[in-house]
Amino acid sequence: MEILCFKTTFPTRSPLNPKVQERNYRDAVHNLIRIPTDNEAGKLLARLIDSPEVQRLRRIRQLGLAYFAYQSAEHSRFTHSLGAYHFATRIIERLSKRHQIDEEQALSVRVAALLHDVGHGPFSHVMESIIGFHHEDYTVSAILDNQTVIGRLLSGFSATLQSSAAEIIRGKWKPRALAQLVSSQLDVDRMDYLLRDSIMTGVKYGLYDVEWIIRSLEIDTENDFLFVQNRGLFAVEDYLQARYYMFRQVYFHRTLRAAECVLRSMIKRAVLLKNENRIETYSKAFSRLLDKKKLTLAEHFSLDDSDVFFHIKSWQSSEDRIISDLARRFLNRRLLKAIELDDDISRLEEKMQRAAEVLSRKGFDPDYYLVLDSAG
Repeated sequence: MEILCFKTTFPTRSPLNPKVQERNYRDAVHNLIRIPTDNEAGKLLARLIDSPEVQRLRRIRQLGLAYFAYQSAEHSRFTHSLGAYHFATRIIERLSKRHQIDEEQALSVRVAALLHDVGHGPFSHVMESIIGFHHEDYTVSAILDNQTVIGRLLSGFSATLQSSAAEIIRGKWKPRALAQLVSSQLDVDRMDYLLRDSIMTGVKYGLYDVEWIIRSLEIDTENDFLFVQNRGLFAVEDYLQARYYMFRQVYFHRTLRAAECVLRSMIKRAVLLKNENRIETYSKAFSRLLDKKKLTLAEHFSLDDSDVFFHIKSWQSSEDRIISDLARRFLNRRLLKAIELDDDISRLEEKMQRAAEVLSRKGFDPDYYLVLDSAG
């Protein structure tokens, strides 16, 4: 029997190989995302991508619980962050042909695009609504704090890059036209996630003519804002329609929302049991999460989707019947029945009361098995 062995040599001093002048990331949306590393800015971007804070995004689903409805929606915040960076780079390169754009300002926009989602918690937006925090706050804190790897890299590169990237994400940076590439109604974040989510879910609602939009973007230098030339108006209308249909058909899908309701009820029950010392937690950060305490940066960045899954799996064997049942429902996709109430909101209270009575007769606690969910 023949055995084929491979020997791989890893760099011992730096993650950047001096012989390689370019990083290449294969991507489902953009084909190839290139990071040139033959200059200091490119080396910084490559090191930011290699940082623990950005690599953690590989372990956070871009669409939270959308995989309950669309089985192929397994893509991560990491791939989306690279895509947003790629769009920012392309647009800046195009605008630079007609406008004088300062190199450090251009780098600030690219860095902000890359890092704009670094503060997301487990399941992306889902846990934010349950626990009550905003990922953007953690993103800005991580950028400005020299205790993080990304913070040290940015502060070590220039005296202003940290604050510039943070202000871009906050939407308060000048020049405003460049900041709008990262934070506006037509920004690289939305441009990438619509295409990416459409492709990865298998639906066609999020497809639009992105190339024509990029070609049509222009800067009003006198008033300092980004605008779309007349020739791109139909492409932007298409983009807005794509957003609308993606929210209706994907982001607000009834199965996805049913899964979120089960998770919300489960966390609600876990909070109660934790307060009564009737449930175990296996990490300090997750324990503080259930105590509804604000996490430190280090604690926040120690959590990802796998931590939540681990605890949910352990709750299956809990002596508490409610959390055990909810955990099994979540893991085995036996979700609560979703009923649309848009037809007669005037009788909402009556319907909720009747549903609660039926659940109680069947032995289900309405506090956990009856959830009113609204989206808009």
